[in-house]
Amino acid sequence: MSKTPTAAARPTSDVTSPPARTSTPAALVKRSGGVAWFASRFAVIGVWIALAVLFSALRPDTFMTSGSLKVIFGSQNQSALVFLTAALLCTIIVGEFVDMSVASNFGLAAIMLTILHVNHGWNVWAAVLAALVLSTAVGAVNGWLVVKVGVNTIVVTLGMGTFLLGIALWVSDLMPVSGLPSDFKDIALQPVAGLPISFFYGLALMLGFAYVLHFTPLGRTMRFVGESREVSRLAGVRVARLRVAAFTTAGLIAGLGGVLSAAATGGFDPNVSQSYLLPIFAAAFLGTAILQPGRFNPIGTLIAVFFLATGVLGLQLLGATSWVTSVFYGGVLVVAVTLSTVLRSRSR
Repeated sequence: MSKTPTAAARPTSDVTSPPARTSTPAALVKRSGGVAWFASRFAVIGVWIALAVLFSALRPDTFMTSGSLKVIFGSQNQSALVFLTAALLCTIIVGEFVDMSVASNFGLAAIMLTILHVNHGWNVWAAVLAALVLSTAVGAVNGWLVVKVGVNTIVVTLGMGTFLLGIALWVSDLMPVSGLPSDFKDIALQPVAGLPISFFYGLALMLGFAYVLHFTPLGRTMRFVGESREVSRLAGVRVARLRVAAFTTAGLIAGLGGVLSAAATGGFDPNVSQSYLLPIFAAAFLGTAILQPGRFNPIGTLIAVFFLATGVLGLQLLGATSWVTSVFYGGVLVVAVTLSTVLRSRSR
């Protein structure tokens, strides 16, 4: 009589089949973390590339041309924004949240250079030196009022910006002033590799700024002060001196941008300076979502300047009128500040 095999003797698929390969929770976390790490640093660059591809497909005859590339990378507007955002970063990185006067300081340097040469007969290089001394002094006064006197940064710089705009309008009699020497424009417009030399000034400025922040004791100290003034002071850092120096350097950089702008156009319209205020904040905050999430950084800001230029130019080529600039810059500023807030909260 045959015997029926018991359940214990029967082979089962659980014993004979190899175990299924599944991702472990640690592997999934590592993989998702890698994606998040990459997206937090390079997503904006991906969007920039996507915008360029979209505009190229919609306007192939106008967008993907050397003329459009020169507008994005080599126009005087972008050069001015690079210098202004660099000036803004000087104070933001040491913890002074906003300097609302950099655009007006930029405009004052540009109009004073023009006025001194055209209306008062100064040698153009002496006028350049005077404009730079003036813009640097404005930065030093801002620093003294904020750091030594203790006045709120926004109050000081907003008031100073309005004051400087009024001075620029007064000395120019509310009118654009021109008449700088024709050969003087070469300091800003001399072509190098198909782009004006001012593009390379801005590139060198931002690369040098990034080097200082990442590879020098000064840069690390600036970051340290920006994170905690009190801890920095207890560690022996001369916090007050560094903060004043940041405002002073911001004034000098804004003045350099103003000199280059006046040289490129042969003069300056003082009413133009305020139009830069929104774009420089949009670029600075958008830069915190590029390369170093949640942190203001020069290279990210430089990329953000050209991202904004690409968006505005593409929309204009699609038929949008002048209102699109304000809409685009304002929208990007809101998104950029939101991204900066989220990334900063996650990094803590």
